[in-house]
Amino acid sequence: MQATLAELAALVAGRLVGDGKLLIHGAAPLCIAGPGEITLIDGEAKNRDLAECRAAAAIVARGSSPGELSVVQVEDVHQAFAMVVTHFRPPRRNRRIGVSPLAVVSPLARLAEDVDIHPTVTVGDDVVIGERTTIHGGVHIMAGCQIGPDVTIFPNAVLYEDTVVGPRCVIHAGAVLGAYGFGYAFVEGHHELSPQLGNVVLGPDVEIGAGSTVDRGTYGPTSIGEGTKIDDLVMVAHNCCIGRHNMLCSQVGIAGSTTTGDYVVMAGQVGVRDHVHIGNGAVLGAMAGVSNDVPAGNRMIGIPATPEREQKIKQAALSKLPEMRRQMKRLQAAVDKLAQESAARNDGSTSENSKQCRAVA
Repeated sequence: MQATLAELAALVAGRLVGDGKLLIHGAAPLCIAGPGEITLIDGEAKNRDLAECRAAAAIVARGSSPGELSVVQVEDVHQAFAMVVTHFRPPRRNRRIGVSPLAVVSPLARLAEDVDIHPTVTVGDDVVIGERTTIHGGVHIMAGCQIGPDVTIFPNAVLYEDTVVGPRCVIHAGAVLGAYGFGYAFVEGHHELSPQLGNVVLGPDVEIGAGSTVDRGTYGPTSIGEGTKIDDLVMVAHNCCIGRHNMLCSQVGIAGSTTTGDYVVMAGQVGVRDHVHIGNGAVLGAMAGVSNDVPAGNRMIGIPATPEREQKIKQAALSKLPEMRRQMKRLQAAVDKLAQESAARNDGSTSENSKQCRAVA
């Protein structure tokens, strides 16, 4: 598939600067784009890489025209480039298959007529699956789960008993919803598992990343609020209540009974202790270790997590420690020298006084 640069400019409603008859057969990022391909330049920093660029053309911001390269100027570089990439590499559309004869579906399950159930899926008793939902191979849905319409569950995800999945949710490969919470009581010399009588509830438009886990509640639900997006390899423990439109990045770990407000952001590898609350709009920087409640709107970084400005001041001070150590050594040497000189003067004065005393005697 190929197109002229003028055709691509029309596709993205951009302004063509250069050779409109230039034939383009693909699209790629700047670092790997080759001859005959179009790339994107989304900032001044990228202009430095143009010397090694082999692309035939580029999509750039309005008013930008780097070098002699033919360009298409647009308001939103990434949106336009996504349209061009889609033109050359249209997304693969899965054909509708209905319920595969190679799936194991309980006769007590209730499935909407236009559900797609791929081979090797297991659906337990009393499961309800809504319209236009797609369940990919290897997924195990245990008894009593309720799955809303327009949900997609990718291969090998596991939904334990009574998990509730809201409309338009996406659950990626290998995710586990509803596993037992890590709660134990020490009884007569051994660890005894706490009750596991709750479940997991996902609100509408939630996304659960590959390999992520959300544990079931002890007595009630562990809940994920509407529109919240959870990245790969995230752990949400039992009894947590995650608010609406949160963003939880990769390797975040949230201990039991923690709650968050709406629009909270947790960057990669944030760790949150149990029984704390993160307020609306709070932002937790990468690897922050949160041990106390975080007020709404606060930006926290560091271990233990403290307000961003306070932590930056501490880090600035830490960066100066080597120089401060050298200064301390110089000061100590100067003090030692002064002390030696003072001691020498005192010794000389004492000796002179002794001579005078002997002369008088």
